[in-house]
Amino acid sequence: MLHRALRIALFVVPLSAAWLAGDDDAARARARRFVTSRTSKVTLPLPDEQDAFSFVIFGDRTGGPADGVKVLAQAVDETNVIRPDLVMTVGDLVQGYNDQPAWQKQADEYSGIMNRLEAPWFPVVGNHDIYWRGKGARPSEEHEADYEAHFGPLWYAFRHKSAWFIALHSDEANPQTGERNFNKPECQRMSAEQLAFLDDALARAKDAEHVFVFLHHPRWLGKNYGDDWQNVHSRLAAAGNVTAVFAGHIHRMRYDGARDGIEYFTLATVGGDQSALVPKAGYLHQYHLVTVRNGGIAVAALPVGAAIDARSITGEMSDDAAAAARGLQPLALTPLVFRNDLGVDGEARVTLRNPARRAVDIDLVPHSEDARWSFEPSHLHAKIEAGGSREFTLRVARPAAALDGALRMPRLEVRGDWLGADARVELPLRDAELPLDLRSLPLPSRPDVEHVLALDGDGDALSVPHATLALSDGPLTVEGWLRAREFRPRQGFVNKTEQGEFGLFVDEGRPSFTVFLGNDYVSARSEKTLLEAGRWHHVAGQFDGAQVQLFVDGALVASRAGKGARRILELALLVGADVSKDGSPNSCFPGEIDEVRVSTVARYSAATPFEPLRRFESDSATALLLHMDADLGPWCPDASSGRVHATRLGDARVGR
Repeated sequence: MLHRALRIALFVVPLSAAWLAGDDDAARARARRFVTSRTSKVTLPLPDEQDAFSFVIFGDRTGGPADGVKVLAQAVDETNVIRPDLVMTVGDLVQGYNDQPAWQKQADEYSGIMNRLEAPWFPVVGNHDIYWRGKGARPSEEHEADYEAHFGPLWYAFRHKSAWFIALHSDEANPQTGERNFNKPECQRMSAEQLAFLDDALARAKDAEHVFVFLHHPRWLGKNYGDDWQNVHSRLAAAGNVTAVFAGHIHRMRYDGARDGIEYFTLATVGGDQSALVPKAGYLHQYHLVTVRNGGIAVAALPVGAAIDARSITGEMSDDAAAAARGLQPLALTPLVFRNDLGVDGEARVTLRNPARRAVDIDLVPHSEDARWSFEPSHLHAKIEAGGSREFTLRVARPAAALDGALRMPRLEVRGDWLGADARVELPLRDAELPLDLRSLPLPSRPDVEHVLALDGDGDALSVPHATLALSDGPLTVEGWLRAREFRPRQGFVNKTEQGEFGLFVDEGRPSFTVFLGNDYVSARSEKTLLEAGRWHHVAGQFDGAQVQLFVDGALVASRAGKGARRILELALLVGADVSKDGSPNSCFPGEIDEVRVSTVARYSAATPFEPLRRFESDSATALLLHMDADLGPWCPDASSGRVHATRLGDARVGR
């Protein structure tokens, strides 16, 4: 018991004993609210103790698709998670523009969903709720009687804590003609009866901290609404305690600032017709969450679907949905084969597996930015049971056509939903490129005039993926021809270096060849400037198992002893740059490059100078051979037996 008492005593020691000394009421009050058993120089601020509350506002339901009620139902479920004190609407609760039986059915549907709210909700009348359309004579008050019999008064006010809420009717009939039309200013005038009510409500609310006003039409915008709103606004401004006015109807959000201290807000939709033109500019399904404090309010717009019940994300759900997301990757994609005419007509087979303990719904959508690709079928849907897998087959075709600059790859979009017992969770979208068998690409013929690779030194390069050029440890030769426009302090030529592998550099015209052997780089480097800008040079680096050697124009210029296994990296090989950790080019080469070859043998003798070939031939030791004869779409063809064609990056182009 003594030990427990000591622990309690320690816990209630305040952050600073000085707070308990003297007559400082603020320090004493803080000491009563903040306790710790630790000492710190930091004074953590405490929140103000105010009588705050919150309420939610729903926008228009009508004008949208029939399943817009599903959006409304989702907003209701989310609002129950937020647990506001109350919920307001801004009108257009039903589709309306119909006769009484149809109107009643829609009203019952709307109320049935809204009555699931755990907080009380308050309707505001809109044009869809009032305007009557049907056979026979139009009732003089259209659907007003139906509305008041089902939803409540056309206008009313109520008090909650420090605030009053006032609901107004913005679709009264023209007193002379009886017409209701929100596009005519003469039909958008508030009746003397309603204005008298408003005056009375504001008088009752004179001692409130806040007054909030709700109506359907944002009449303060003028134009088709005319200028009658000024008659209302002057009353609100004179009251001196109206904080904000909220409306809907236009199906998009807008904030019109404050006039005489009164803020004006327009809401978008909760299930109504929604163009989604610019969602982040307020064209979306959303609701407002208003937090009320003494002296001000905070207004947050929450997209429908944004609020999540934290209690619904159980550990089992979180783990299993993650397993489904990780597993929903296209597997065993069968490469598509090019015909000799560069057309494609084949089957792409893809396997999807579901390692989760729950089933997943998936959609497969093949697509391409290049309209010349066609797919059959254009869409696939399936359910993959827990622990199961499915194979899918797509027919993919491309007519015989040049591999020009408009070529884009065929892709496969994979959409999935994890199916819980009472929840459906959208999984991250996957978008995979359908693989092409580049080895089937016919090589271009040798041009009559020599072609070369042109690089501007700003992000240009050729890239060969590690997966297609996985060189085993052992001897190798890396070589090529280059003509620099200029030499910079750091310039990559042919590289796979990033704490491993090998690389040829031509920094400031002083070439070097580096190989990562054992635990460090071994470099053969020229200390002299051997390369001239504007002149073609052959540069070769090789490792023969004992020496790292550098050759320029057929002569050995540097050599350094080195042994050990080469550290293999899963990075692309770049031509015309050094490679970054993410495979992107840096230290780029400005100029022209030709005849790049990577071999799995040491091709040259250190003792015997040689005349470099201007065009290489492929043999059994050739792992990569880029003649730079032509571009094939995004690729620069590889003439080795492996056909590991390089991909052009940036503005890299092959030409004369």
